[in-house]
Amino acid sequence: MHPSDVLIVGAGPTGLVLALWLAAQGVRPRIIDLNPQPGTTSRALAVQARTLELYRQLNLTEHVLQHGHTVAAVNLWVKGEPAAHLPFAPIGEGLTPYSFLQIFPQDEHERLLIERLEERGISVERGVELRGFVDQGAQVRVQLQHPDGHVESAETRYLAGCDGARSTVRHGLGSGFPGGTYQQVFYVADVQGQGPAFNGELHVDLDEADFLAVFPLAGSGRARLIGTVRDERAARAESLRFEDISHRAIDHLKVQVDQLNWFSTYRVHHRVTEQFRVGRVFLLGDAAHLHSPAGGQGMNTGIGDAINLAWKLASVLNGHADEALLDSYEPERIGFARQLVATTDRVFTFATAQGPMADLLRTRLAPLLIPKALALGPVREWLFRTVSQLTLNYRHSALSDGAAGHIHGGDRLPWVNVGGRDNFTPLQAIEWQVHVYGKAGDDLRAVCASEGLRLHTFDWHADHGHAGFARHALYLVRPDGYVALATGDHPAATLRDYLARSPQGLRNPSPPPVDDL
Repeated sequence: MHPSDVLIVGAGPTGLVLALWLAAQGVRPRIIDLNPQPGTTSRALAVQARTLELYRQLNLTEHVLQHGHTVAAVNLWVKGEPAAHLPFAPIGEGLTPYSFLQIFPQDEHERLLIERLEERGISVERGVELRGFVDQGAQVRVQLQHPDGHVESAETRYLAGCDGARSTVRHGLGSGFPGGTYQQVFYVADVQGQGPAFNGELHVDLDEADFLAVFPLAGSGRARLIGTVRDERAARAESLRFEDISHRAIDHLKVQVDQLNWFSTYRVHHRVTEQFRVGRVFLLGDAAHLHSPAGGQGMNTGIGDAINLAWKLASVLNGHADEALLDSYEPERIGFARQLVATTDRVFTFATAQGPMADLLRTRLAPLLIPKALALGPVREWLFRTVSQLTLNYRHSALSDGAAGHIHGGDRLPWVNVGGRDNFTPLQAIEWQVHVYGKAGDDLRAVCASEGLRLHTFDWHADHGHAGFARHALYLVRPDGYVALATGDHPAATLRDYLARSPQGLRNPSPPPVDDL
């Protein structure tokens, strides 16, 4: 019998991040996985800027940067020639410390998370299968089958389904999974090779040929090819070899493959479950949403689910918030998942659609319009914010209120670095905190002290205004770096009112120092 506050089913990146963030907040989770060992291959590669920002909380970012590959630009090809070049740095500079795309393969990613969990004394229980569960109101009773065949009956206060597209937890809830399956079959191939597409940047072929993207990997001459398989070959996808796929797109990108290290085929779905939470049971990651690989969003979205839920569960389990706080998980995450599936579906459909009109759009109009659009600063910034998930917000959440400057309750706290002082450094503490860019009054200091909220003040600078902050305004920041309350009017009274009417009972574990200066 292993009593647990949270039982996590599935030890992919989503489940591992949920476990790690819970452990960092004093909750000891139990995490199981049916697979006897961690994955040795991976499809997920991209770590977006927002994930890197959140990873700073547990000092994971530096490892991902040191052991991965930084992609500085994306290139679009048409008819065997480069048609557009989009460097990330000029677009994302000033928006985030990480104005690039980071490549860090999922198998290496999982090993890092497992190591950090084991440092906290938590190991994944391998070969353990969830056979069933019953939400009994005050707890969830689960049936777990172990590798030796014996079935364990256990109890947990909360159950988190991070168990992928065929989720046992989702099936147990009876939650629908509406959506569809793309007709194309995908292949992934890790190769050693050479050619202009092996310059360390991302390359995408927009052509009448099969879709192909070339993702650089760490190490000279290493890349991952992600492409589609059409026509009669799709019907025999499971038996396909690399030699069987069409090489039109590969030839168009001038890719010379010297050595094939890994090859696999798979089908891609676009679905969002009808419920992210039922009682004491939650769905996260691929168990809750599936979408095309366009934009490298899948793994990052699952990690976002995990961090969103982790601080809320920890707050409730540690007695610092009412269970009503958990009601905010589904509305905050399900809307973003639906929007993401719709967006990636449109992008993927454009990139892979067949027929004369589709070919005309991709090979004639796209090469003309895309460079012109990308020449516009607002378009470039919108694209970077969207792909990097910086634009994700919870403005419609019950936790979000007010506005000050250009920042609304529910927005990601904008990043500003003035004179070497980074306003994201305080976010490494997984806690509620108050930020003031300018002067904080004595009455606000008193409220923060009485409510156990750390107050961070920053000397006003023009860069704060450019980022959207209002001078002397109050920004109440959640443990996940999103603004809960923004106000420039009577900050102390407004904060006191927000806390008083909040049904969540928001409090930090213990009153911290009032000011960091």
